[in-house]
Amino acid sequence: MDEAVEHILKRNLLSVTDSRRKILELFFNSQGALSHGDIEKKAGEKFDRVTIYRTLQAFLEKGIIHNIPTAENSVLYALCKDDCTEGHHHDNHVHFICNECGNTICLENVSIPSVKLPKGFISSQVDVVVSGVCKDCK
Repeated sequence: MDEAVEHILKRNLLSVTDSRRKILELFFNSQGALSHGDIEKKAGEKFDRVTIYRTLQAFLEKGIIHNIPTAENSVLYALCKDDCTEGHHHDNHVHFICNECGNTICLENVSIPSVKLPKGFISSQVDVVVSGVCKDCK
């Protein structure tokens, strides 16, 4: 996994730092999306909040992760697929939030339905979040 993490950082022209390596490893080891707080808890080491925030922002800008809005106006983050690049996210899928365990899962095979907007409106992003009970909690 160390090679994959370093490859992603180098491919995106990011310095390979301990914090970037550790945070990216957390995403690889996660079953679902992570919040800023999740990363603070799971990092084990004491990365300050600003370091985590800046790392997440760099990963978002480079197309390494994407954000998922929640009903509580917080943000979760999940790994992007290989076809995302800087400034061009291609994460057009549904996100599922389990009401029981709280996990947020990217449903890669469930496409976001097209939305016909009124004349003069231009869409820049569509987010679909479905909540319910996941297969593990059923």
